[in-house]
Amino acid sequence: MSRVGKKPIQIPSNVKVAFKDGVLSVEGPKGKLSMKIHPDIKLTLEDSTIKLERPSDAPFHKAIHGTMGALIRNMIKGVTEGYTTVLEVVGLGYRAAVKGGNLELNLGYSHPVIYPIPPDVKIEVKENKIYISGIDKQRVGQVAAEIRAFKKPDPYKGKGIRYEGEQLRLKAGKTAGKGKGGKR
Repeated sequence: MSRVGKKPIQIPSNVKVAFKDGVLSVEGPKGKLSMKIHPDIKLTLEDSTIKLERPSDAPFHKAIHGTMGALIRNMIKGVTEGYTTVLEVVGLGYRAAVKGGNLELNLGYSHPVIYPIPPDVKIEVKENKIYISGIDKQRVGQVAAEIRAFKKPDPYKGKGIRYEGEQLRLKAGKTAGKGKGGKR
């Protein structure tokens, strides 16, 4: 049984929720989000709660039941508080700056990398940290992953773009001339 899907979802007083033709719309102080609910899941709105029910205990229904519950909670949190992901730019000469509607990254290439900022996401740069914020959790995570992909952390020196708090396991470099089989 999906414990996440079974739990009723509380709607805060400053959030408006509407369900029509299989589409759930959530509107709050930060913005508006909508999502299509899976046709097998039955959604009921009561006072200030949302309840989800599934047709059977089949593994697929259990999985989609919990997933829909988690996605709805994420939508409500997004329109009330929002989501923020922080990326760190690490390396000598590596820089990030917002210029116009673009994020300009100097990552040791022969040219700066230009990333156009999507309209539904806000990007700020402070002291070589990139703050990505928005109301859609999936969208914020996707933009962060796209920016990180320009220069993933190097496994030897740790230079590149990483998530804040990301633990890196650095590899040992070459140790020339030591042990058996090495050139002397």
